Amino acid sequence: MKPAKILLLIAAVWSGLNSASAQTWTLTSAPSTNWISVASSADGSRLIAVGEYWLYCISTNSGASWTTNAEPQKGSTYGSWVSVASSADGTEFAGVNGNEIWVSTNSGATWSSNTVPNVSIFNSVAISADGSKLVAVSGEYGPPSGIYTSTNSGVTWTQTMAPTNYWISVASSADGSKLIAAVFSINATTNGNVIYISTNSGASWFLSGAPTNIPWSSVASSADGSKLVAASEGAEVPDSGLILGSIYTSTNSGMNWISNNLPSALWQAVASSADGSKLMAMAQSKPIYTSTNSGVTWTSNNVASQGWYSVASSADGNKLVAASFYGIGDALGNIYTLQTTPSPQLNIAPLSNNFALSWIIPSTNFVLQQSSDLASWVDVTNTPALNLTNLQNKVTLSPSNSSGFYRLKTP
Repeated sequence: MKPAKILLLIAAVWSGLNSASAQTWTLTSAPSTNWISVASSADGSRLIAVGEYWLYCISTNSGASWTTNAEPQKGSTYGSWVSVASSADGTEFAGVNGNEIWVSTNSGATWSSNTVPNVSIFNSVAISADGSKLVAVSGEYGPPSGIYTSTNSGVTWTQTMAPTNYWISVASSADGSKLIAAVFSINATTNGNVIYISTNSGASWFLSGAPTNIPWSSVASSADGSKLVAASEGAEVPDSGLILGSIYTSTNSGMNWISNNLPSALWQAVASSADGSKLMAMAQSKPIYTSTNSGVTWTSNNVASQGWYSVASSADGNKLVAASFYGIGDALGNIYTLQTTPSPQLNIAPLSNNFALSWIIPSTNFVLQQSSDLASWVDVTNTPALNLTNLQNKVTLSPSNSSGFYRLKTP
């Protein structure tokens, strides 16, 4: 046990030496328009942003530059993207537009569509890390509708047993087994503003412990589905006027929820890192807020307040992308990025007769190194394997008869 304890200590020290410094949001070169949704690959390098009139942009360098596309297909009568999601490697995208669900398996180069019967407008889509499992919800714009899933990368879709309602947002665990879906209903006394959970890829659903008296606007999940965050936009209540919303979090897969220490606002969107420790929340005409302790405390970022609409995060939470529907004043919306220096935590665990070293996919590549004396270091040649259930890189090694030390180092 002694070498294992030393290893954990060295990992902690290494992370401390690379602690992130405060940085500011940067306006990207993406065109100004009414942006609606953004999505990110696990390492934050590949981004996709979608807006009105089929406009979408793709970045392969964390937002430094963008390729703009418009009207890849002309089959839709709705004419506007509503939501977009990305696989872990950024090669598979899923987007919804009216009653059509669009899927790309080549990083947006080409798209194929499916029209789901009896659905007027989809509102949100989520995708598993490997791109095989998809889930889409509809109903916010009425009439009440259902939740649909696909297990073959969007080729075919099945309506789940979830109750018919005004579904507005959905999120998925990395392996697609745990789902969370939320309702935005103006007539809460009839339909209820509820959050439902599925632990079997949508085969069955149960009511979570979230409050039912506030209209929800957005949900996000950690990679394993245990830590959840939900945003409430608020609503106009008869005889009471506008009731502003709040941010809620759960650390036990939706069984219990707490309201976080944030001001009441028209909260629009939330995002989460893979481990659920780093959260992002945005509201209309407010700064963007971030948390590094699963929502216990929050920090307001110094980006100009505007009509925020969507936010996405890399797996380690160190690369964020935010999109606004409208900018400052009457200007069109923009896309911003926030990047901080990653400091991944190196974990160790026994694995049969071996041991495994693992770390969340960092937004900057790291190399695993080993040493016998803490003086000289060499690269570990084993190729890390990506665990698609927690978005961690893992290297399995055989134990030796001597003490060993390991660290992560930027190239």
